[in-house]
Amino acid sequence: MSETASKRRPQYRNLTVPQLLIYLNRMPLAAKTSILHRASGALLFLCLPLVIVPLFGRSVESPETFAGLAAWVSHPLFKLVLLAIIWGYLHHFCAGIRYLMLDLHVGNDKHSAQKSAGTVLVVSLALTVILGLKLFGVW
Repeated sequence: MSETASKRRPQYRNLTVPQLLIYLNRMPLAAKTSILHRASGALLFLCLPLVIVPLFGRSVESPETFAGLAAWVSHPLFKLVLLAIIWGYLHHFCAGIRYLMLDLHVGNDKHSAQKSAGTVLVVSLALTVILGLKLFGVW
């Protein structure tokens, strides 16, 4: 019997959170950006019928419902929900542009892909911080 046939391969069942974090830390930046792109897409998909459309519908009913909604949206906890939706949109938008460029075979080499993944993260987080400061009334 050969040496490779007798060697048992590890089986990964019932992964724990610390093990998942170890795997996440080993991933390249492009893989982390891809996972966040999927997560932000899922966030937007779930928030569209549950948050975004109902808020828009209430805001255009009448001036009274708009005023009531404006008072409700001014709560800090709801602002955090809006900030998460803003991050989801901005990250999904920036990563989508990156993937369109990759589909056009621009930046497919390893170095360029890592650089564009880092750029997506920096730009989406910077825009989120700017819009978050505006949302919370810093200026």
